[in-house]
Amino acid sequence: MVEYQFQNASQKRLHIGKIICLIRSYRKHAEEMGTEPTTSPIFFLKPTSAVIFSGGKIIKPSMVQSLHHEVEVGIVIGKKGNDIERDEALNHVLGYLIGLDITARDIQSVAKKNGWPWGIAKGFDTFAPISKVIDKKEISDPNAIEFSLLINGRVRQKGNTDHLLWSVENMISYISRIMTLEPGDLILTGTPEGVGELQKGDQLEAWLSDKVSLSVTVS
Repeated sequence: MVEYQFQNASQKRLHIGKIICLIRSYRKHAEEMGTEPTTSPIFFLKPTSAVIFSGGKIIKPSMVQSLHHEVEVGIVIGKKGNDIERDEALNHVLGYLIGLDITARDIQSVAKKNGWPWGIAKGFDTFAPISKVIDKKEISDPNAIEFSLLINGRVRQKGNTDHLLWSVENMISYISRIMTLEPGDLILTGTPEGVGELQKGDQLEAWLSDKVSLSVTVS
């Protein structure tokens, strides 16, 4: 089982649970992908076998022609709950991280065209790089987090959670009405505009404000 890494070394060990990934949660990203935002959150799941940490390598599978980056703020659940009220949602949060939803865009495009699930395009090993977790006390307002992605030293994506179509509280509450959220579950909140293709040898550096970072390479 895969465990989180924590910025605070005194934090107890915690296994990574469900990885819940929201889509079309930023209007401009939906537009750049030629789609429309939905009235309610939509999400898919990634396997824990996709997780790598800072210093790791994203491996481009031989069957993938087009590999894309999507930088996202992650919410780590610390307290079990279902049917969580919006006003109680942040009480279920342990901390936050910065992550990447790596996507086999060519495989995803075929799946979209045929109405198939996206699991293959999102679920390869190494397709979920994540940073260390920072305690929620380090973030004064989860709905105003600045984050960014640099590739080979150049800014490729930049966002702020105040542009999310749904607040962090609403996301947690909505998901918990569908499936019980458990300690260790990770919600990746979606990506802003600026997604693009990755090449072998690319160096990626993602930042959640100035609190925590993630560095990986493409192999």
